[in-house]
Amino acid sequence: MTLIPRYAHRPTAEPEVVVVTGASGGIGRATAVAFGARGARVALIARGEEGLAGAADEVRAAGGTALVIPLDVADAEAVDAATDRVEDELGPITTWVNVAFTSVFAPVHQISAAEYRRVTEVSYLGYVHGTLSALRVMRPRDAGTIVQVGSALAYRGIPLQSAYCASKHAIQGFHESLRTELLHDGSGIRTTMVQMPAVNTPQFSWVLSRQPKQAQPVPPIYQPEVAARGVLYAADHPGRREYWVGASTVGTLAANAVAPGVLDRYLARTGFDSQQTSDDRPKDAPENLWAPADGADGRDFGMHGIFDDRAKASAPQLWASHHHGVLGAVAAALVAGALGALVARSRAA
Repeated sequence: MTLIPRYAHRPTAEPEVVVVTGASGGIGRATAVAFGARGARVALIARGEEGLAGAADEVRAAGGTALVIPLDVADAEAVDAATDRVEDELGPITTWVNVAFTSVFAPVHQISAAEYRRVTEVSYLGYVHGTLSALRVMRPRDAGTIVQVGSALAYRGIPLQSAYCASKHAIQGFHESLRTELLHDGSGIRTTMVQMPAVNTPQFSWVLSRQPKQAQPVPPIYQPEVAARGVLYAADHPGRREYWVGASTVGTLAANAVAPGVLDRYLARTGFDSQQTSDDRPKDAPENLWAPADGADGRDFGMHGIFDDRAKASAPQLWASHHHGVLGAVAAALVAGALGALVARSRAA
């Protein structure tokens, strides 16, 4: 079941034209549908045509306009051509969201140089290609927002995911450099990054894996709609350099900042088992490193992965992150009230 993310449309006089890469499943698909629910014109980019068709149907059902553009984000020329098509058919791009990725689930010594190169070309350079293409059309207008979908793993490497973690680390550095340049220029273009927790996406059914058991996200697991709400809020409030989604993201980043060596040892002890279920990995599982997972049998994997029964549909931390001003005011009022009570008691004594 697809849950339309609950988020109001920001007031705007111009059509909202949004590009989402990795839109065929998971966070990208949930984000595209969420934008569609508020009437946006959404360009959906990914390799898997069956997944893109399903995502487009959901965007239209939600109330948006969908333009399907199958391509590999590792191909910079194809991304540029897609940008020109979006501007011609939907209008000036107001928001670009980079989500597309691929990975290999294995220890470092079991991943080949070619596989590392491929993951880097898609999961890091794909973001670079999308960002450069967005800047090409946004700079003359001095307006637009670029959202980089990241992960807690942009700061914290974990076992079995070296290629993915390295890409997210690279995106983090790229984002910070771009942000400082835009600030230096006084640009009207904004960029922000959303660091995600473990999410119930189809990637765990199609990632190239060399482990004996079924891959899984490290619990707690959140539904893609939770991630999409974080992306939409960031797109509407891009003044902050980054947003964190989920209490587990907050905990991971805080622990890594305070005691990274302790976290190294903890992950060495728990990181292998926590990323695998007790079930054997299916022998015929598709692998999307070199080709889209839905290409072999015409299957649409959908927005959600196989962990619906364990995934959370809400994240109180996300609300807190979006309303930290309100929480700060409430905390200040409580502190002031407590101090006032203490002063009154001391005077009475």
